[in-house]
Amino acid sequence: MASQEQLSAIKRAKVLMVGAGGIGCELLKTLALSGFQDIHIIDMDTIEVSNLNRQFLFRQSHVGQSKAKVARDAVLRFRPNISITPYHANVKESRFYVDFFKEFDVVLNGLDNLDARRHVNRLCLAAGIPLVESGTTGFLGQVTVHLKGKTECYECQPKPAPKTYPVCTITSTPSKFVHCIVWAKDLLFAKLFGDKNQENDLNVHSSDTANSSEHSEDVFECRKDEDIERYGRRIYDHVFGHNIEVALSNEETWKNRNKPRPIYSKDVLPEEQTKENGNEEKGCAADDVSAMVSLRLKNPQDIWSLVENSRVFLEALRLFFLKREKDIGNLTFDKDDQLAVEFVTAAANIRASSFGIPLHSLFEAKGIAGNIVHAVATTNAIIAGLIVIEAIKVLQKDNNNYRMTYCLEHPSRKLLLMPVEPYEPNRSCYVCSETPLSLEVNTQRCKLRDFVEKIIKAKLGMNFPLIMQGASILYEVGEDLEEDMVVIYAANLEKALSELPSPVTSGSVLTVEDLQQEFSCSINIKHREEFDEEKEPDGMLLSGWVEAPVDKDNNKPIGNDESTSNALPSMETLDGDKDDEIQETSEVVEAFAGKKRKLSEVSEVTAPDPSGPSSINQNKPEKLDIDDEDDELIISDDWESFTKKKKL
Repeated sequence: MASQEQLSAIKRAKVLMVGAGGIGCELLKTLALSGFQDIHIIDMDTIEVSNLNRQFLFRQSHVGQSKAKVARDAVLRFRPNISITPYHANVKESRFYVDFFKEFDVVLNGLDNLDARRHVNRLCLAAGIPLVESGTTGFLGQVTVHLKGKTECYECQPKPAPKTYPVCTITSTPSKFVHCIVWAKDLLFAKLFGDKNQENDLNVHSSDTANSSEHSEDVFECRKDEDIERYGRRIYDHVFGHNIEVALSNEETWKNRNKPRPIYSKDVLPEEQTKENGNEEKGCAADDVSAMVSLRLKNPQDIWSLVENSRVFLEALRLFFLKREKDIGNLTFDKDDQLAVEFVTAAANIRASSFGIPLHSLFEAKGIAGNIVHAVATTNAIIAGLIVIEAIKVLQKDNNNYRMTYCLEHPSRKLLLMPVEPYEPNRSCYVCSETPLSLEVNTQRCKLRDFVEKIIKAKLGMNFPLIMQGASILYEVGEDLEEDMVVIYAANLEKALSELPSPVTSGSVLTVEDLQQEFSCSINIKHREEFDEEKEPDGMLLSGWVEAPVDKDNNKPIGNDESTSNALPSMETLDGDKDDEIQETSEVVEAFAGKKRKLSEVSEVTAPDPSGPSSINQNKPEKLDIDDEDDELIISDDWESFTKKKKL
């Protein structure tokens, strides 16, 4: 039962919710039933059929409508006297600036990507407004509290970079099924159904003059008077047969690797078998066509044979050209596009078969291609309740009782929830402590455009960057810029760093600001000639996480609060849905790696035994990232420090 003081704080509060998906639906309901009177919701998404299994505020009739608006209407039916203001918009829009955030007493996040979370974190810091973060994935979840100057901010701990794969591995030497998925999704699917003019490594030209006439043209173009079945077989033979033979011609590559096997359609499917495809297409609408339906394959969890994968590949390609021809040239892979998932699964499995990699079911392939882990509604409900509990503490300014709480898949010491005290601010955080970053880069080769796209936007999450060296402005984005300045900055983008009007060389210090986020940081530049293409694919290395100083007496690192207690590392959300990045998921084991964190007396009792397996890894582990997405959920970090890894 809430005390009178709590009820008073709740009724006076003005709350901003960001996200109305899996957690958001549960959170809005819980806020309303807890007595909150003034709630604002921002969400840019619309409702999809796949949301209906757990986002209980939505119904079939709501598909295609704004999540924020429908959620508001649903809650007002049982709490008609409260005020709920929905915004069907992106939280990064200019109207949601710092002054907007200052209107609220607390901000509650239920987002599904790193970029938006960093943006909200910085706005909350600039506005001085408390932020309660959350996330779930399957049976795992967490709630964390962030207050400027009192606890760590969302970015106080480094975010592990999503696993990326060099192009040469994807195109030439795959060794994991995920490599085949990336190849099928980002190269083959994009080449066949996306922009035909994009650069692509699939269209390998033969060096054999005898075959030069056959392969000198773009084999992905359908020839005159060529029926779709013959076109499909030609594509099949090119990517699974001819390209493999070309790869085999480089004997050096296969000295220490198993050689792949070229696969040709005639060896797998005789001509007459292809004609059996597509007999079930009558009455199939253009937007729900399915190769599985056509071929009477019912269970998405079955692992198809090479023959079945080949039939699905050819049938999916045929259906794209027969039923969705108007979309070809503009398509990008979508995990909710059944035909696209079928095509990618079949293509990945055929390639996997060629390279001796175990085949996967459509269900598994979809999870890898979409970076997804299916959601559990109960976890969302638990996390929503914990968010409200922490929000009430924040409103009462009950600083001593804030808790970061983790929902575990398996009970630890008979506890399903593990509460721990939050970190103090990280003194080396470049966001809330303004610690300078350092960047190793080849200043003579790297263009300003690469620096902006790969570092400023992708890694630092800035939307409207202003880059300065001393008093010289090198680049700026904004609607109020004069035309001549826009031209100058555009020209600067194509220049190497050392060739800019104010040359950036080793020892230079750049100041980067985002006026929308009211955030700035300094970057120390260090010139470096060469980079490892596999380990450092960006050709740059950004660092700024200063190692904690060591207490020489105890030989222990001195942390933000000098606590070395073992506890479950905190978890945060990252956008895993990148075109060229695939992550691996993991399964929690009973012992957790040690991490410095202040613990309450209660949580000290429940902390893992330091004498157990957790004591093996005493290094500070990377923070975990857990997402609550609207349909499925993503784990996009490395859980190695306290988990046992497995493939999704």
